[in-house]
Amino acid sequence: MDNTTTAIIGAGSWGTALATVLASKLPRVTLWCHEPEVAEGINRSHRNPFFLKEYLLPENIVATTDLTGAARDHAILVMVVPTQFTRGILRSLREAVTEETLFVSASKGVEAHTMTLLSDIHIEILGRSLGEKSCFLSGPSFARDTISRLPAAVAIAGCDPERVERVQRLFHTAWFRTYSTDDVVGLELGGAMKNVIALAAGINDGLGMGHSARAAIITRGLNEILRLGMKLGARPETFAGLSGLGDLLLTATSDLSRNRTVGVRIGRGESLESIQQGSHEIAEGVRTAVGAQRLAEKLQLDMPITRAVYGILHEGLSPRDAVRELMERDLKPENNLLDP
Repeated sequence: MDNTTTAIIGAGSWGTALATVLASKLPRVTLWCHEPEVAEGINRSHRNPFFLKEYLLPENIVATTDLTGAARDHAILVMVVPTQFTRGILRSLREAVTEETLFVSASKGVEAHTMTLLSDIHIEILGRSLGEKSCFLSGPSFARDTISRLPAAVAIAGCDPERVERVQRLFHTAWFRTYSTDDVVGLELGGAMKNVIALAAGINDGLGMGHSARAAIITRGLNEILRLGMKLGARPETFAGLSGLGDLLLTATSDLSRNRTVGVRIGRGESLESIQQGSHEIAEGVRTAVGAQRLAEKLQLDMPITRAVYGILHEGLSPRDAVRELMERDLKPENNLLDP
């Protein structure tokens, strides 16, 4: 098997966009689709009927609904399924892969019910010898920008330098620049937690609280991410990079951000249930807020913005009451990174 044969597992907006990046370099890219109608649409008309449907896809992207076949026939598997489904998908394809299979995770989030990072899920399901070789892709990059070939930069993290370099070269194009890092935990937490803070920024904007308040949310939100990351062994400087501050700024300020958009609608008075009804897209921050809040409680970390988002989404807390509680907290020094 050619060691560049690649399958994208997950045909949502981001999976579809990443497939076009690889299709610009490889003779063929397989795109695994959960929905048969998505696979049929891509193979028949070279368009994804559910996600980014206005874009014509390269003819060398071939869709399939055969998960084990995609895993068995490809040396590189790029996981782009929602975080909460990753464990089940990995279990389904475990018997079809070998120790030489290269996994690349491009999803972002924390498993809600177990508070587990994706890297740990890879190790649990694939085994330590294979799971520890997985690589992780994250950074400020919207699917719509990527599929339009607008310039973007991301980071690739992993513990195996040879595999990280291989993935870095695989994804690098004239419009999609890749950097490398060995801080897997830092990259993962930045990519996951920025969605929670983006929800908070969106709620702020939906309430009409202004630009100054949004800037405070982003800055103090980054502080929460830093403290959580340091507690879990990440390097602080990672959060000043693409997968930290870069991704947070993009997701918390752009109208293309699903998480910010959901936050805006909640701030304007819509219920989460009505927002999610009938939507094919998933705002990962909604479930990540659950895992993040449980993790903060377990580690005895004070993460007030995360707690506020969790309360609004899952406990019926009024957004205006959440703002009041945040503003009326006890006063403290700004740089309290090591405080609980």
